[in-house]
Amino acid sequence: MSFAKVYSAQVNLLQGAIVTIEVDLSRGLHTFSVVGLPDKAVDESKDRVSGAVKNSGYQSPKAKNQKIIVSLSPADLKKEGPFFDLAIALSYMLAAGDIKFNSEKKIFLGELGLDGTLRRIRGALPLAQEAQRMGFEEIYLPKENAVEAALVEGIKIFGANSLEEVVEHIDERKKVVQKLPKKISLQPKTRVNYKKEVKGADFSDIRGQEGAKRGLEIAAAGGHNIAMYGPPGTGKTMLARAFSQLLPDLNIDEVLEITGIHSVAGNTRGELVYFPPFRSPHHTASYVSIIGGGTYPKPGEVTLAHRGVLFLDEFPEFEKRVIESLRQPLEDNIVSISRAKGSAVFPSNFILVAAMNPCPCGNAGSKQKACICKPSDLDRYKRKLSGPIIDRIDLWVSVGNVDYKKLGGEGNGERSEKIKERVTKARKIQKNRFQKFGKNITTNSEMNVKDLSSMVKLDGKVRDLLDDSAEQLGLSARAYHRVIKIARTIADLENSPEVGENHILEAIQYRPKVNS
Repeated sequence: MSFAKVYSAQVNLLQGAIVTIEVDLSRGLHTFSVVGLPDKAVDESKDRVSGAVKNSGYQSPKAKNQKIIVSLSPADLKKEGPFFDLAIALSYMLAAGDIKFNSEKKIFLGELGLDGTLRRIRGALPLAQEAQRMGFEEIYLPKENAVEAALVEGIKIFGANSLEEVVEHIDERKKVVQKLPKKISLQPKTRVNYKKEVKGADFSDIRGQEGAKRGLEIAAAGGHNIAMYGPPGTGKTMLARAFSQLLPDLNIDEVLEITGIHSVAGNTRGELVYFPPFRSPHHTASYVSIIGGGTYPKPGEVTLAHRGVLFLDEFPEFEKRVIESLRQPLEDNIVSISRAKGSAVFPSNFILVAAMNPCPCGNAGSKQKACICKPSDLDRYKRKLSGPIIDRIDLWVSVGNVDYKKLGGEGNGERSEKIKERVTKARKIQKNRFQKFGKNITTNSEMNVKDLSSMVKLDGKVRDLLDDSAEQLGLSARAYHRVIKIARTIADLENSPEVGENHILEAIQYRPKVNS
């Protein structure tokens, strides 16, 4: 009887973690045990592996009188999911003398069916990145994951459909003629090819609402958070869905980053995320689903919206706990999660687009319909949004009723593509400015107070105007600085090197009124 060692990996938070699979065989009554802090899915791999080995033309581990111990190290890392099936099967077969190969510098990933087929796993991209970083040269994984993993340079990717195909490819003895005549082939490197996005609503299709469109353009150009408020049926949701088309295309690093996040979450089917994500959770969504968490922390909607848009429709209808938990991601572009069994820091650099009615029934302030809300209902509705949350939302735009004559007319507004061109130019101006000052940020919204003092110079007149307006509106220090950021973005859209009075005045009008 013998010993064998094979390497695998699993997702740990948003990164990969290398796991060593060791198998020891000894004589005795049949036992098959897995040690190394496995969860239920890992422990059940004993049965999947036994079935897969048998149905791939080899003797099942359960058919032999032997004690099988599978050790997964490091022992203090919780092992989760079906990542290790393929590695455990190959390690057993190597220890049993059924096959012979050099396991060094090779990573094996994949869930096994009882017939030996390889099934898709999540997190193939971060796993391949970690394997490459640790000096491994080859990865064997399910065919469905090969395109995603092949984004990583400097490592060979082999996609297979079954355990039998993998054995046929790696077995050095070649004594047994397999039914499958061909070996698995090397996966060619995946090139980022921006597919034409399936278009939804276009800004030119939305009648009226020019003020809201302008606010959304500024939000896209500077990465600012925006809230739209107004009666039901005025186009807030349509505007929000069209908004994602204004965002610039992702670069290769962002494609890798976002694809990795969504792969870990199991949202991809071997495909790449080419465009900024648009997440729109229902207002009944739980705290954990929005922020992330669980016994072993996993990313929530704020992380899945990273580099994209988080649209919260019926914003005040979300649980107050959920709304208040947005403070950190809106301020720091990260979310910190601490639990008894682990802690994590996830990226959450998104643009918040919130939509809300003026009251629960939606008719407050309307000239056509009477509001039927009780004073207590109105009070509760307004209290859902605290001062700190209001401060963190840069732009507040009113979306009112549109004249019926406009609704019946032809759409002749500016197309989303045209607005996107201006947004992209403004983003380039910001990028060049940040590079000049040696800052590793991409949008005006990411500037801190120190950055504002060095990058945004206001002359005396402009500063006096801002100070007077801030005093009249009762702005907090945070809101004061956010007005400057918005003004800088407006100036960038106009390709103006300096922030003028007109830019400050426009930026100020997007702050909520004191009595609102």
